[in-house]
Amino acid sequence: MTDEAIYIINVRLLRSRWSLAVTGKPIVRAIMRFLYYDTVSNIDKGTSITGTKTFALSEEFFRHHFKKSAFVPGVIYMEAMAQLLGWLIIYSHDFKLSAIMSLVEDVTVSPKLRPGFTAEIHGEILSTSRRDSLGKAWITVGNEVVASMNRIIYSHVHKVNSRDLLNLFYYYSGIRADTMTR
Repeated sequence: MTDEAIYIINVRLLRSRWSLAVTGKPIVRAIMRFLYYDTVSNIDKGTSITGTKTFALSEEFFRHHFKKSAFVPGVIYMEAMAQLLGWLIIYSHDFKLSAIMSLVEDVTVSPKLRPGFTAEIHGEILSTSRRDSLGKAWITVGNEVVASMNRIIYSHVHKVNSRDLLNLFYYYSGIRADTMTR
């Protein structure tokens, strides 16, 4: 089996797991899905999350793009921040809901970062309710902020399979949430 075939199968499995956790039904068609953080280094329920991402030239999103000069696209920074903050919201609500990003405002991204660096991703919940959550996130390289989203609103979806979300959290973060203090 080729690397490309294995990659396609893995993408389908990840998408199916996500759909099963959110809707309770597996999907048949595959939609490409990427994970834009490598580790979750710290999570404080209801307040903050920190993770890291190493941007290597071998990343899939660089293939067939940026042939002369590779730069990390700003939308990748945004997705990395959104993914981590989304997991913080889900974790903070005891895996009883899923968080869907609904609005992003006041975004700043560095246009000239080349691959080959490790970024630290930070997210904070500013307020949360049964209906939605408001947060902010930023990415630092060294001590310099290279991207930020100062207002992110997530709508909450309550029809979820909590156990599947808990398993996905462990799968994506490596942290066993059921053993953490809540």
